[in-house]
Amino acid sequence: MSILIKDALIIVTMNDKREKIEHGDIYIEGNKIKQIGTGLHVKPERTIDARNKVVLPGFINTHHHLYQTLFRNLPDVQDAELFDWLLFLYELWKNMDPEAVYISAKLGISELLLTGCTTTVDHYYIFPKNQPGDLIDHEIRAAQELGIRFHPSRGSMSRGRSKGGLPPDEVVQPEDEILKDAERLINTYHDPGPFSMCRIVLAPCSPFSVTTELLKETVRFARSRGIWCKTHLAETKDEEEFCLNAVGKRPVEYMEELDWLGEDIWFVHAVHLNEDEIKVLGSSRTGVTHCPTSNLRLGSGIAPVRKMLDSGVPVSLGVDGSSSNDSSSMLAELRQCLLVHRVKSGIKSMPAEDVLWMATRGGAKVIGREDIGSLEEGKAADLILIDLNKIAYAGSMADPVASLVFCGDSHIIDMGIVNGRIRVEGGRLVGVDEDKLIREANRISKELREKR
Repeated sequence: MSILIKDALIIVTMNDKREKIEHGDIYIEGNKIKQIGTGLHVKPERTIDARNKVVLPGFINTHHHLYQTLFRNLPDVQDAELFDWLLFLYELWKNMDPEAVYISAKLGISELLLTGCTTTVDHYYIFPKNQPGDLIDHEIRAAQELGIRFHPSRGSMSRGRSKGGLPPDEVVQPEDEILKDAERLINTYHDPGPFSMCRIVLAPCSPFSVTTELLKETVRFARSRGIWCKTHLAETKDEEEFCLNAVGKRPVEYMEELDWLGEDIWFVHAVHLNEDEIKVLGSSRTGVTHCPTSNLRLGSGIAPVRKMLDSGVPVSLGVDGSSSNDSSSMLAELRQCLLVHRVKSGIKSMPAEDVLWMATRGGAKVIGREDIGSLEEGKAADLILIDLNKIAYAGSMADPVASLVFCGDSHIIDMGIVNGRIRVEGGRLVGVDEDKLIREANRISKELREKR
């Protein structure tokens, strides 16, 4: 299908020059951007009037736990720090089954699409011993049905409580089983080519839930297949103490020893870093996913993002799991990022455009993609339109781009296009029975809570 986005209030290209085009047009053919400029003379199958709308590249969410959408806002852990939070929730998560994985993924992906996300990573690591081993496949099915660009991460936990780890033994797996399933997923789903809709990531969960041997074997295997790797790192002081007690090293030093640095690696959170560790990440071009809402919600701290950016660390944004965020809203995460760093590192430390850059180009860099993240001829047709002709944006037209982060009373976009196909229109999902999805999610959530 060919689409013309016509006469946009402003197009935010996020190209290397950070160019913006007022009253601009974008012509899409199939799944790619064919032309971009003003006054384009083309004959599309559909024309979209973009007056009063800002057009941006779709946001790239580089960390999530989609299954956690079924465990939002639980009273028992509303005021718990990470380790206590995990110990409680593991007892609920160990009952995940294929239906729960599928519906939770549909729910989380729907919220992401509605709030401007067109590419998402997910980190799934709960594999109960009494369930089929292909639970990630049900997430992939949900992503295919909803049409989001997807990087499912084959998470893993191999250090249960009997080995000094945090998770219960019922949800950990032996190393050989983990690596065998990783190979299955890569052979079945991984597409390394341009405009790929699915790329597998390998993702040992955290230093306190996997063995040293698994970390070594995972990165070795991943690099033999050209696969990116990620893990949670330096999220809390408890984790730092665990690493010092277990291996005698701080988290970043531990990862460096295991060859877990480089452009094909990214760490989620990176809250508790010192100056030398930031330099190590910057010099190795190791990526970071910043999850401000989750870090605030759990009281984990505020990551030194300004220092990381200034040191050349590729930084992206992630909503993290809905058990620690209570939301999967991408646009909300941008605003949280803008605000929190003005407290952390000064009022001028986080301009709105730097936040938008992290959510687009930063995300593309961290997950190793050059075909998304900006609006340029030849790039993937992943873009969003946000209507500023609303009460909440009135009076903000001195800087309509910044208004997307500073202003607004809703996180819902007007239109979202992924791989050249309209997935959100008029603030609603296309082809999704939202009421039915809500009912199914609430039913399964209740059933899982009652099993504890």
